[in-house]
Amino acid sequence: MTNIVVFGANGTIGSAIVREALDRGHRVTAVVRDPARVTERRTNLTVTLGDVLDAQSVAAAAKDQDAVVSAVGGGDGPGHLATMKPAATSLVEGLRAVGGAAPRLISVGGAGSLRTPDGKQLWDTPGIPAFLLQIMHAHGDALAYYRTVTDIDWTNISPAAKIAPGERTGSYRTALDDLVTDDNGDSAISVEDYAVAVLDEIENGSHRRQRFAVGY
Repeated sequence: MTNIVVFGANGTIGSAIVREALDRGHRVTAVVRDPARVTERRTNLTVTLGDVLDAQSVAAAAKDQDAVVSAVGGGDGPGHLATMKPAATSLVEGLRAVGGAAPRLISVGGAGSLRTPDGKQLWDTPGIPAFLLQIMHAHGDALAYYRTVTDIDWTNISPAAKIAPGERTGSYRTALDDLVTDDNGDSAISVEDYAVAVLDEIENGSHRRQRFAVGY
């Protein structure tokens, strides 16, 4: 049994990660700003108040844990700009404060910085709305920061270009900095299978201090 802390546990992706972790028998602490909004109730689930943008709050939640998952978002584009890199910085500073036994950090990333088959990055695709570009670049800024961190065991997981609630198949493919596409050129993954990939990484530790991408 692994002790896992999830920041952003109320969100679509965060709640799927919580469910997947609990289904696998892990012990989960959901760190949220409004505990009343957490509807999941299980024996191995603890819900606590916390703030991912406060390094002291991160350190308190991370103590005696095995893994910290950041599934935080910022709502709209400007919200992501104000949240993603500050959250990354706070998470790293908080884990540093834990000391030598700091848990792993698993961060939900974005697809914008992934390479497409034409060799460009996804965020260079013509016609992307401005608010989506803001979200993509906010995730990109957070990833760029993580790549400067050498003293914390971090992993950043980028989803496919399209991610939405759907079916849990338990199957997915991975790449490092390339967008995962199928034979038709489509890039998609369900939230549920993204959560499977997150828990597989927590359990197996295959991409330490790396970003990797998942998709069908």
